[in-house]
Amino acid sequence: MKKRRFNVLGYVEKVGNALPHPAALFGIFALSTLILSFIGYYFQWEGINPGNGETVRVVNLLSRDGLHKILLEMVDSYTGFAPLGIVMVAMLGIGIAESSGLIRSSINLLLLKAPKYLITFIIVLTGILSNMASDLGYILIIPLAGVIFHSLGRHPIAGMAAAFAGVSGGFSANLFIGTIDPLLAGLSTEAARILDPDYYVMPTANYYFMAVSTFLIAGVGTWITNAVVEPRLGKYSGDVKQEEIKTLSKKERKGLKWAGLVMLFFLGLIIAGLIPENGILRADDNSILHSPVLKGFIAVLFLVAGTCGVVYGYISGTFTNHKDVVNGMNTSYKSLISFLVLVFFASQFVAWFKWSNLGILTAVKGAAFLQTTDMGLIPLVILFIIISGIINMFMGSASAKWAIMGPVFIPMFMLLGYSPELSQAVFRIGDSVTNLISPMMSFFALIIVYFEKYDSKSGIGSIIATMLPYSIAFFVAWTLLIIVWIWLGLPLGPEAGLYYN
Repeated sequence: MKKRRFNVLGYVEKVGNALPHPAALFGIFALSTLILSFIGYYFQWEGINPGNGETVRVVNLLSRDGLHKILLEMVDSYTGFAPLGIVMVAMLGIGIAESSGLIRSSINLLLLKAPKYLITFIIVLTGILSNMASDLGYILIIPLAGVIFHSLGRHPIAGMAAAFAGVSGGFSANLFIGTIDPLLAGLSTEAARILDPDYYVMPTANYYFMAVSTFLIAGVGTWITNAVVEPRLGKYSGDVKQEEIKTLSKKERKGLKWAGLVMLFFLGLIIAGLIPENGILRADDNSILHSPVLKGFIAVLFLVAGTCGVVYGYISGTFTNHKDVVNGMNTSYKSLISFLVLVFFASQFVAWFKWSNLGILTAVKGAAFLQTTDMGLIPLVILFIIISGIINMFMGSASAKWAIMGPVFIPMFMLLGYSPELSQAVFRIGDSVTNLISPMMSFFALIIVYFEKYDSKSGIGSIIATMLPYSIAFFVAWTLLIIVWIWLGLPLGPEAGLYYN
């Protein structure tokens, strides 16, 4: 049975990798979008956006206006592609920390102290919790997990897969309230007020459920890594040199000590700027969740990682002058060359797909189909999760999808006697479980580059075959959890029940 399961995944990988190079594939997707936009416009594909009541029509990108838009905004689509700037800024700081030896020494310390049997669980859990800090998980946790697994003699891609499962597959789960919570809650409030003008969905609406989900996803992710992904990948036999686990020297320990003090200094500055009600680092609305510290965490990562790397480098002796620091940043950019090429084609495809309205229309049609079904709560929940997961394959932004789907499903759930908080929780499950296998996910191109570091033959098929077991397992486990939650009648969060009176 196990062999057959691996053969199925091997077939998926083989078919996927038989496709053109990922950059060429995104180029083909982009050209296909142009053709579909022409066909959709000719046949008048349209639908009603329930968010604003306006008619959504396919925009022909092969028209005069469409071609002008493509030519005039091609550069902006590339440079404005969200992951591009995030990765480039973060890699400057990470490059300093890596070239100084700070990351290597920190990993050695972790591996010497942490119980080996908990490493996988710690990586998946860290990936889930990293969602609090913007896109930190994609930039730091995933590649770091590969290095950790490689140092332990385990397959590095299995480590990255475990981290990716936590960061992206467990996107909605967390032990803390993140920036996505108030964003979705605001959209849910507006949708609920279609029927009840005084209804308010709090940012903590799904906290209890998502806190429990954190440990569920971490546990399932650990099991899938150990039982399915790592056995399938086998022993790593690539050319990437294994990081040696060794006792730290006196200079390295001293460097880590001072780097830790610098990190505590930054932490103190952040706390001093956030805790007071009029703190200088609070947002314009005086909140912490929307503060520049959380929303601009990549800039914080650059400053902290870069400074700690410089301090460690000079104290440990790996840096002797400022040229070593600059060379560290230069070296980090060398690994981004293939990513920069891949992102150009990916950014054009995403932009054209958005401009054509094909993504929005897909979401609208999916929502309309689900609304026409007449079934009980549990079948409705399961179908809603499936539809949300499918739509997530075509639209990357959770808030954009919920802005379209919320005004349909929240009133529908309310009319059936179920709370807006419940429909929001169900949506978040579906929106998370297919992130791992969706090329529309913003950082998918970066994950391809990570895989290629250890296996130059990796492609889209490799990622989908590796991550598909996580996606299926998360769907099953999370769906069962929400069903049991409903059966027990537990509140989803503070003052957030399952039913609407």
